[in-house]
Amino acid sequence: MTRIAIVGVAGRMGRTLVNAVLQADGATLAGGIVEPGSTLVGADIGELAGVGSLGVSAVDSLEAIVDDFDVLIDFTAPQVTLSNLAFCAERGKRMVIGTTGLSDEELAELDGYGEKLPFVFAPNMSVGVNLTLKLLETAAKALGDEGYDIEVIEAHHRHKVDAPSGTALKMGEVVAESLGRTLKEHGVFERVGQCGPRTDKEIGFATVRAGDIIGEHTVMFATEGERIEITHKASSRMTFAKGAVRAARWVADQDKGRYAMQDVLGLTDRV
Repeated sequence: MTRIAIVGVAGRMGRTLVNAVLQADGATLAGGIVEPGSTLVGADIGELAGVGSLGVSAVDSLEAIVDDFDVLIDFTAPQVTLSNLAFCAERGKRMVIGTTGLSDEELAELDGYGEKLPFVFAPNMSVGVNLTLKLLETAAKALGDEGYDIEVIEAHHRHKVDAPSGTALKMGEVVAESLGRTLKEHGVFERVGQCGPRTDKEIGFATVRAGDIIGEHTVMFATEGERIEITHKASSRMTFAKGAVRAARWVADQDKGRYAMQDVLGLTDRV
């Protein structure tokens, strides 16, 4: 039985994760973390999630539950996540990370923890999204160098703080790598004013922030006479939460290393 703790347990994603753990076989809810000094410290995390009392109280530090959990799930903010990685590395714990918006420097720091603990890092934990990434790899290899323009369009709720989304960037990276390109050189993230016609190899990004959109991503391959679109739409955060719990159960049995959802789903040759 994998004992799971959740960071940000009082937030939208945290509450959904509580429900996902309760629904999963082979997993048990070991604890929930709220912000230091929060008035929710001591609250029953089942009550916070709307599922009734679970007899597990929210705490404001990992130290308070260090002996209670095996895997920590973190969908918070870059610096919080990196701090939690350091804690888990020191204490022999494992992590599942869905945090987005990390800078290149933060990603490099995160990557270094692969030698210290097993953790899964993915901008999107959805099984459907990760299958979509495999489809994009195939499509890019077949279409990308045959005169097809490539555009990535994503939409999320009005509260999302980073753009483009981590999932959109991952989709762009998969396409770029399949074509021997890089987003640093070929990614176009802004078109304003007299920007001129697109270049042949650029990969464009467009962002929408509105209402309560959970997450929608489309990669368009367009040429004269036809357009191919590969789209994933999420209608509930539960799809991400279930994927994260699946990853937590999987990483509990892994050796040290940085893993992706592709590894969890057996879509790579790595494991």
